[in-house]
Amino acid sequence: MEISSKQILNVLRVLAWILFLGLSVEAGAIIVSAVLRFIVNPDQVDKLWQEVNLTALFNFDRGHFVAQIILISIVAVMKALMFYLIVKIFYNKKLNLAQPFSIELQHFILIMALLSFGIGLFAGWATKYSRWLSGKGVAMPDIQLQTVGGADVWIFMSVVLYVLSQIFKRGIEIQSENELTV
Repeated sequence: MEISSKQILNVLRVLAWILFLGLSVEAGAIIVSAVLRFIVNPDQVDKLWQEVNLTALFNFDRGHFVAQIILISIVAVMKALMFYLIVKIFYNKKLNLAQPFSIELQHFILIMALLSFGIGLFAGWATKYSRWLSGKGVAMPDIQLQTVGGADVWIFMSVVLYVLSQIFKRGIEIQSENELTV
C-alpha cells in the first residue's frame, strides 16, 4: 500500500495541532505561574513550567525575574504562534497544491522566517541574560529547561526559510510569465 501525499498532509495537520496545543499550554503555564508568584505566596509557587525553578532569581531581584520571564514568555508565545500559522495554512482555501507557487505561500514562508529569527533573537538574549545572572551568583536552571536553548539553530532556520521565500517569489514570477504566454 502506497502512502499518498494527502495522507501525509493529514498526519502533519494532526501533528501541527498537537504541537500548537502543547506549545500554547506551555506558554500559558509559564505566564500564569509567573503571575501567581506575585499574587500568591512566592514560597508556594516553587517551580515554573517543567521543573524550572527560578526561586533563586526571584529572591535575588524581582526586576531580573520579570525580565527573564518576559524573555522566556516571548519565545514560548512565538513558538506557539508559529504552529498556529502552520495549522491555519492547512485550512486556507487559497492554498492550491496544483499551483504551489502562490503569493500566500510565499508570504507564509516569509512570516515563518521572521518568526524563526525573532525566536532566535529572544532565545539568544534570554540565554546571555541567564548566563550573566549566573555570573552574578544566581543559581539559574539549565538553558534547555528554560526552553530558550538553540538560538543559533532558530537563526539558521530563519535564513533557510528566507531563501525559500525568495525562491517561491521567483517561482511566482515564472509561473505568472508562463500564464501570460499560454
